[in-house]
Formats: sequence, C-alpha cells, structure tokens
Amino acid sequence: SPRMTTPIGEACVVLRQRTYELSTRLKIKPPRLVAVSKTKPVEMLMQAYDAEQRAFGENYVQELVDKAPRMPPDVQWHFIGHLQSNKVKALVAGVPNLSVIETVDSEKLASLIDKEWKIAARDRPLNVMVQVNTSEEDSKSGLAPEEAVRLSTFIHERCPSLHLMGLMTMGFLDTSAQSACFQKLRTCRTLVGQALEICEESLELSMGTSSDFELAIEMGSTSVRVGTTIFGAREYPKKQMKDTSTRRNRPRMEHA
Repeated sequence: SPRMTTPIGEACVVLRQRTYELSTRLKIKPPRLVAVSKTKPVEMLMQAYDAEQRAFGENYVQELVDKAPRMPPDVQWHFIGHLQSNKVKALVAGVPNLSVIETVDSEKLASLIDKEWKIAARDRPLNVMVQVNTSEEDSKSGLAPEEAVRLSTFIHERCPSLHLMGLMTMGFLDTSAQSACFQKLRTCRTLVGQALEICEESLELSMGTSSDFELAIEMGSTSVRVGTTIFGAREYPKKQMKDTSTRRNRPRMEHA
C-alpha cells in the first residue's frame, strides 16, 4: 500500500527487521517494540500503525486519553510516564484498551490502580511493571533496586486486579553506563522470581531506548521503547512544557 512508504512506516519496518535479526543471532524470542509516541499527532501514529506497529508508549495521561479513542481499538497502549495518584482514575476510565502501566513505584500507587481497575470492571487483570531506578539518580522516577522485591510481592499478593508483568527501568542518558543499569534490572528480576517462587523468565524486562536498544536486547530485554528512531526528534507544545515543568525535570526523563 502507498501508505507503507512513509518515513515513519519505513522506520518501523527497518527496526523490526533489526530486532528480528539480532534475536535470531542470539537465539531468543524477538522483543516487543513499543513506539514512544508522546507529543506526536495521531496522524503520525497511524503511519506506524499502517506499518503493523501495535504497541505505543505514552507519558502523559491527558494526551493518552485524548489519543486513545482516535486510534483503532487493537492498539496496545503502554503508559510509560510518571503517574500521579490523582490521574489514575482518568487513565483507567479513559483508556479501555490500556495494555500496561510500566511505571508503578509505590504500594500506594499500586493499590489505587488496583481499585480503579476493579471499579472499571474490565474482563482481564491490568498488566503492571515495577519501575526500578537503576541509575539511582534523583531526577528519575522509580524505586531503589533493593525495594523491588517488596513492591513486586505486594502487587502479586495484595492487588488481585493487577498482573505483575515484569520490571522496567530508564537507565542513564549516558549510554556508556547502561550495561550496569540493565544488569541491575536483571538481578532484581532474579530476586523477584525467587521471592514469588515463579520462573524469572516469566517476568518481562522493559529496558532500552533508541540509543541503546540493541545492547538492551543482548542483555535480555523483552520490551524496548523506541521513539526518536521512529518519529524523529520530539516536539513539546509550549503549553505542555508549562504544565509539566513543575515536576522536576520529569519531561526529559522518559527518554526514548
């Protein structure tokens, strides 16, 4: 189809090919490719969709709630931004095809999501990931690596409407230090698997972005979050920058 020839569609195809070839070489299952589409208009997301991209990552609740009804229902929405407690209800109610919240970093937040998902009466548990701050930088969301087991256990045992899908990390902006962050997340997964007495491979690892997704795949990532490589550099509307600037550098954290 002529729509397949858009640069965005082409980028999706090339990326998929690269991840497939790498996975084949490593003899592993190809990871999920999440297209990080924050600040991008629906028209651009549809170009990726027409190239068979289905998983999309969004960082801001209002933007996702606006976009979701304008996209086909088989899109798998990944929420990958910092989630404030007062926005949980809007996110859950506004996005029926929400696939996963990747940024759960407290028992309070997990309990609230569990409660709202139950109220929404969806026919499936909601997938969640525990966000671990593997770089341990103050500017990043996520809990300390040593707290991952406690929160994972809480979700597994106390949040019946949620399914613990795995662990997620941002890592450093400086890619030279990334392998240590990815290794830390793998170690967390091993410990969580032991604590919950489940096979650690049944827990996903969401790690890797445009600048380092191949390294992440080599280190066991099952889900990579790629934005710039697909959509080009990000554009923040002035109003949005104003809305988010109060949250201590949050807009630049969910780099992709």
